[in-house]
Amino acid sequence: MRIALGQLAASSRKEENLEAARRAVRDARSGGADLLLLPEVFMAFLTPQSGIPPAAVAEPLDGPFVSALAQDARAHGLYIGCGVWESVPGERTRAHNTAVLLGPDGSLLLSYRKTHLYDAFGFRESDLTVPGDRAPRAVRTALGTVGLLVCYELRFPELSRMLALDGAEVILLPSAWIAGPLKEEHWTTLIAARAIENTVFIAAADQAGDRRIGCSRLVDPMGVALSSGGEAAGLIFGTVDLARIDQVREKLPSLHQRREEIYAQTGAFTAR
Repeated sequence: MRIALGQLAASSRKEENLEAARRAVRDARSGGADLLLLPEVFMAFLTPQSGIPPAAVAEPLDGPFVSALAQDARAHGLYIGCGVWESVPGERTRAHNTAVLLGPDGSLLLSYRKTHLYDAFGFRESDLTVPGDRAPRAVRTALGTVGLLVCYELRFPELSRMLALDGAEVILLPSAWIAGPLKEEHWTTLIAARAIENTVFIAAADQAGDRRIGCSRLVDPMGVALSSGGEAAGLIFGTVDLARIDQVREKLPSLHQRREEIYAQTGAFTAR
């Protein structure tokens, strides 16, 4: 499986971002990719300072933005993962921060609404976003079994573990990781940790541009970076060999060594 990580800078203008996404689709296919992963909320990069509420740009998943990407997926025979703003009935300000995976026939294979919001480091994503209330799940594709998480959720190991236990071989992580002291170190460390502890591949596409770190990465089940980007916008290509998962799990069978009877004890997952 050849993956293209679209490390691109979204603006607040949806039409401009759609054109950038469609160019990335063409470039990814020209580069031999089977799957293109675009960043979190690539539909429009909005902050509380933008003056544009997410509800103003949000669409249903059968709206023009996702439909245009589905058309391109079908035209180019490409899997496409992308972060979008999904409209919420009755909401005038906020929207769901949703990741979608489209198949090469243009079908919507998987959608996931971000459940853990970035209310940290002085930012309040909950002012912009309605959190999802459903657990992530994996979907089988012709390329392998794939799951979706979104950005800040990298900090919650329970979510990646849920996907691994659901059979995910590759976790796609569209992101808009905000820059700040030690944030690059957190990003690279957490991606490697989630890959190692679940013995899966993680493909993380981060936004480039102001206040975002870039540094998109494809990491294997031993935490080895197969490809990585710097700060500049562009596509980063890498290849996933799913046989690597069995090779790693043969010598590192940690998933099979879990003791669920211990984890189920009262208070095991309650923060003190």
